[in-house]
Amino acid sequence: MRFKLLRRRLTISAPRMAVRSAMPWPLRWAVVAIVLGFCGAISLWAFEFGKSIAGLDTGAKEELVRLRADVEKLRAERDQAQSVLNTSGSLITAEKTARERLATQIKALESENQALRDDLGFFEKLIPSTGSDGVAIRGLHAEVMGGTQLKWQVLLMQPARNAAEFRGKLELSLSGTLAGKPWTMEMPGGAQGLQFRQYRRIEGMIDLPPQAVVKNVSAKLVEGTATRTVQSIKL
Repeated sequence: MRFKLLRRRLTISAPRMAVRSAMPWPLRWAVVAIVLGFCGAISLWAFEFGKSIAGLDTGAKEELVRLRADVEKLRAERDQAQSVLNTSGSLITAEKTARERLATQIKALESENQALRDDLGFFEKLIPSTGSDGVAIRGLHAEVMGGTQLKWQVLLMQPARNAAEFRGKLELSLSGTLAGKPWTMEMPGGAQGLQFRQYRRIEGMIDLPPQAVVKNVSAKLVEGTATRTVQSIKL
């Protein structure tokens, strides 16, 4: 019986045996990770060491320093160019504003100059003519504006010094053609009352009827029932 048991244990028919390690699997993975990390570190060190031996890193730091200096220089140049650009934009804006202001002033001066010329033309006629002592019409001017309005101006004066105040009225009449037929027109609203001592300038606008052609303008100065002076102009 003992022989049979011994033979069973020593022959192929003997039961299988399994040998297992007593180390738990988390610890195994930790050991494997440490070994792999160590191998990676050795590989990286070997790579860097090989680069230094081969001379690949020679001047890399100097090149990096040079590139950084170039970047700083370019940034400084960019900031300077941006500052110049901003200053130029401000100068252009100021110059444009000054130019517009100057153009406005020039237009105002031209208008004032024209007004002064008109006044000068009227005041030149204030010089008394020889032998004229009573009230007189020294300036009558009329101009058709756009074919629909008539602009008129009259300068009245008394040449005598210390003349008595004149009280009267001014009558203005127009004559010409309307649609090809003879036509006359009085000042709208009738005669204009006025009073002055030395001189008086009067002006106004008259709306013209369609198709009216003004050929003559007449101004009459009336005092009471007497006509003191009349002046006419042709257009």
